[in-house]
Amino acid sequence: MSETIQDLTRMANQIADFFRAYPEAEALDGIAGHIRDFWTRPMRDRLDAHIAAGGEGLDPFVIKALSPASQDA
Repeated sequence: MSETIQDLTRMANQIADFFRAYPEAEALDGIAGHIRDFWTRPMRDRLDAHIAAGGEGLDPFVIKALSPASQDA
């Protein structure tokens, strides 16, 4: 199945909604970890490209969780 960016945005935002109840650092780690562990490389690449293009429609937690600065920490 080839998800559209709208599908990926919706799924990423659902992950952010789940982790929103956690402390911020734990939520960001949880979002990044879930996407890293359960999404295919092409899905992650498309989401990364969408973020690089501005991330329209994405929850700010998703953008923050997947930013290079967050992943280096």
